This record gives sequence, structure tokens and C-alpha cells, in this order.
Amino acid sequence: MAKAPVLTPRADDFPRWYQDVINKAELADNGPVRGTMVIRPYGYGLWERMQSEMDARIKETGAQNAYFPLLIPQSYLTREADHVEGFAPELAVVTHGGGKELEEPAVVRPTSETIVNEYFSKWVQSYRDLPLLINQWANVVRWELRPRLFLRTSEFLWQEGHTAHATCEEARDFAARIHREVYGDFLENVLAIDSVAGRKTVRERFAGAVNTLTLESMMGDGKALQMVTSHELGQNFAKAFGTRYLSKDGTQELVWQTSWGSTTRMIGALVMTHGDDDGLRVPPRLAQVQAVVLAIKDDEAVLAEVHELGERLKAAGVRVHVDDRTDVPFGRRAVDWELKGVPVRIEIGPRDLDGGTAVLVRRIAGRKEAVPIDRLVGLVPDVLEEDQALLLSQSRERRESRTTDVSTIEEAAEAALAGGWARIPWAVLGEEGEAALAERSLTVRCLVAEDGSVPDAGDAPGNVAVVARAY
Repeated sequence: MAKAPVLTPRADDFPRWYQDVINKAELADNGPVRGTMVIRPYGYGLWERMQSEMDARIKETGAQNAYFPLLIPQSYLTREADHVEGFAPELAVVTHGGGKELEEPAVVRPTSETIVNEYFSKWVQSYRDLPLLINQWANVVRWELRPRLFLRTSEFLWQEGHTAHATCEEARDFAARIHREVYGDFLENVLAIDSVAGRKTVRERFAGAVNTLTLESMMGDGKALQMVTSHELGQNFAKAFGTRYLSKDGTQELVWQTSWGSTTRMIGALVMTHGDDDGLRVPPRLAQVQAVVLAIKDDEAVLAEVHELGERLKAAGVRVHVDDRTDVPFGRRAVDWELKGVPVRIEIGPRDLDGGTAVLVRRIAGRKEAVPIDRLVGLVPDVLEEDQALLLSQSRERRESRTTDVSTIEEAAEAALAGGWARIPWAVLGEEGEAALAERSLTVRCLVAEDGSVPDAGDAPGNVAVVARAY
């Protein structure tokens, strides 16, 4: 298998390795303003695939896409006290426009609950208008003090869903549905990333929410990353913005709401979960290029074969790219595709062609073998599915092997500081213990029920706290 340019080994310096992969796999560059980023075509291609897969799942729930303004009147954010307090340190505020001071400063969108509710209050008049299910693909700005590409940037891309319902139960069930059927399914079946589903503690939940559901994943260094969240907003924003509807009984009622989101942080998660010392490993169902067919030399018969094979693979439903850049050394090209984590590489040269074979390189499984060319079209789809499953298995095995059940707060801290996760009864930890862990830069990532499911309440008997260091 071709060797990538020297990357900092993960075991030596995981953060440095992460930056090396981002740079050398051509995912992104730092932007000109501190904390911003330029997403390069290969990185943006990953985001487009994520968008496509999630958008289809979101629409299956009945939600429709819309768009709301980037600039939000500052007064909107002050209407919900917990919300403005939670976001105040991260706000970017526009005070001048067109050479003049604005009559009212405008906040650059940190999230859209406030402006969405301004319009929900106009659009919702009757129970017939409910449920109102809206999703938005957009950018947001949250001023980041310690930026890191994809993981924490002052501007990032995301989708944010906002819904209004007639009852508390409908809103609760819809938030749970998004959590399970959109996000949970996407992480497991597309990104091949294992996750723990749970609910946030009061300390960690979204500003203005009454409950936050989360999916937490373990990265390659044992730290946790919050992948996605789905929030029950109760009636907090409905009260602040007067979002009411006329019920079937003829009474005016406040709506019940949810919001939920996922971001380009998932590209960072992809790198840190599946990457190795040779670069990226992209799950086949996500990859914009699932197989690359390389011509080893500038040979007329070889070039004809790689193009024909590319067409046959494409017809079989494989996302394929033919690399016929024979003016670029073969070794360099092989290394580039290795770094980018393309799941399958098929290499054909004059000798291979004479023998009717090609070299099949499996980036994820780390294997290569000579395969008859006429078998490739039937073989490659099966290989892609096998390697998709392998990535998920490896992700799950890492989390399970590095998670420790403990009975004391000190044991929880030791396990998390040693590069793993700890599970401790919430009855033992409690809010005081959570605050003590926070002083050591450790957080309760989520609460789960004894059987590992999402608990119905934060104080439910038997709840277990998952403790970790986190990004």
C-alpha cells in the first residue's frame, strides 16, 4: 500500500496529526479573520454528501426547507432571558451599515430561534396551521476564543430545524424522532460513527430549552465530541414572541416547540474517528469518490481499459473517478488518494493488463490484492459495504473498550483524564459532583438510563452519567 507523506503520528501528538490531515488531505484552510475557515473543494464535497443524506431524512419527517435572514435585530435576542444569557459571549454585532450608525444593532445569526419565532407568530393562527415544520441550511457566527478547523470556528455551516406543535407530547415526540430517525440513523448508517444517545444535564443543555437530546461519539484519542442535538423548547419562545393558535375549542393557546441542528463539525469528527497515520478513511456511503481507477503508465491500451472500467463501475452505481494523469508520477497520485481516504483504489498498468488483472487496494481494511479485471464490477460494491461495516465496528469497539463503569467521582475523573469515558450513577455524581468535575475540565456528556436508552427525565431513578473530556 502506498505510504502517505509524513504525518505526525497520532500517538505522538493527536492535535497536530489532526491539523496535518486537514491540510494535506486538502479539506480546509484558515480564513483571513481569526476563527474563520475556507472549506476546500474536497472538504466541501464531504459536506455536500452529508447535506444530501440528512436533507432526505429531514424531509421524510415532513419538514420543509426555508431561509431566514443572517442579520437579526438585537432586541429579538433579549426577549428570552436564558437564550440571550447563553449566547451573549459569542455574539458578533453589526453597528454600522452604509456608512451610518444603525438605529438598532443587528446580531449576526448565532442561531435562529428568535427570528423564526417572530415569523411563526405571524404564520400560526389556527390549529390547522400546526404542526409547522421548518428546516434551514445556512451559516452561523459564534465568536470563538480557541478556534480549531471544523471543530470550533467563528463561522460554520449547519442545518437548523424549528417546529411548532399543538401539544407538549407532539413536540417531545418530534424532537425524539429527529434525534433517532434523522441523526442517529445518519451517524450510524452513513458516517459509520458509533454514538451514545442521551439527554443533557441542566448545566449542559441548550440555552432556552427545557430538554436537550444529544448524540455523543468517542474520537480516536478518547475524547468526546457532541455530534448533534435536538431540543425541546417547551413554550419559552412562544411566550416571548406571542406564538399562539386558536384551538379546536376556540381558545387561544401557546404552541410547543423544538429546534435541532448538525454542523460542519461532523467533518472534524470524521477525521478524528476514522483517520489513521496515513490520513483519512472515508466511509463508502459518504464518499463522493468511492473508487478511483488509476492508469499507472501512459499506455494506449491501459488508458482505454481504465476509462472503460470506470464507465462499467459507474453503470453499476459506484461513484468513480478515473485518474489518467500519467504526467504525474504514479506514486504521488497513489499517496494523494490514500491521504484523501478514498475507499477503493484500482491500479492498472501494462503488466496487469497483460495478465487480465488489476491491483485492488482497500483503504479501510488496509489490504491489496490482484483481482481479475472482469470480476471488479461485481466485487467492488460488496467490498464497499464490507468496509462501511468495518468502520462502524471499529468505532464501536473503541468506545466500548475505553468506557469504564465506576462508583466514585474520583474514579470517574481518573478514567476520563486517562483518555477514556466513565459511567457513574447520577445519584452518586449529582449537580455538585458535575460542578467539581468541570473544575478539572471534565463534563457530563449525557445522561442515559441503566439499559443505555434515553431516559424520560433527567432525575429518573437509575440514570447514569457519561463523563469525559470533550472537544
